[in-house]
Amino acid sequence: MIATSDLTFCYTGSDLLTFPNVNCKAGGQLLILGDSGSGKTTLLHLICGLLKPLSGKVEIAGVQVSDLDGVALDKFRGENIGIVFQQAHFVQSLTVSENLALPALMTKSGESSEDLCERTRGLLKRLRLEHKADSLPNELSVGEQQRASIARALIHKPKVVFADEPTSALDDKSTEAVISLLEEETRLAGACLIIVTHDQRLKSRYADKVELKYLAL
Repeated sequence: MIATSDLTFCYTGSDLLTFPNVNCKAGGQLLILGDSGSGKTTLLHLICGLLKPLSGKVEIAGVQVSDLDGVALDKFRGENIGIVFQQAHFVQSLTVSENLALPALMTKSGESSEDLCERTRGLLKRLRLEHKADSLPNELSVGEQQRASIARALIHKPKVVFADEPTSALDDKSTEAVISLLEEETRLAGACLIIVTHDQRLKSRYADKVELKYLAL
């Protein structure tokens, strides 16, 4: 499902970064673990197509993402990738339901509005957010915003979901709740889950993991 090979990247005026190869099977779970400065966010952006590698390849679902550009890249990313950011990013003038509908609408999937509304309602109900469907984002608690972010990442039925530091600043109980929710929802969606974090509490939870050190040559 996801395979990278010999990835390197260099920010202007910085040292060359080299990355270990990453592999995650369809429906699998992978932990990318590293401290600040280890390059984990850069690796996430390379795999998602938000950054172009200096060398190496990124393949998702048989497509060489690193070879895509422009509209083709945007279309592929919109149809196949969901991202749960560390901090929620919503259009503040739109309701929760409207924010969830944006990814599907932007990809122009051809899905009927009735089907999209039904899936949105079902996802919000499963995440205990159905009572917030018509609320604005600033009317949600931090926990509710996080659950809404998970819903938005899943609404367009992506093949892979990335979670960027999902447990940052959370206590042990909240960490368990958020990770269990991510695992369950991606399992139900049949999506690959990749968690990118510095949180050492997650290290023993996943058999498949990539640990990054400081990667400059």
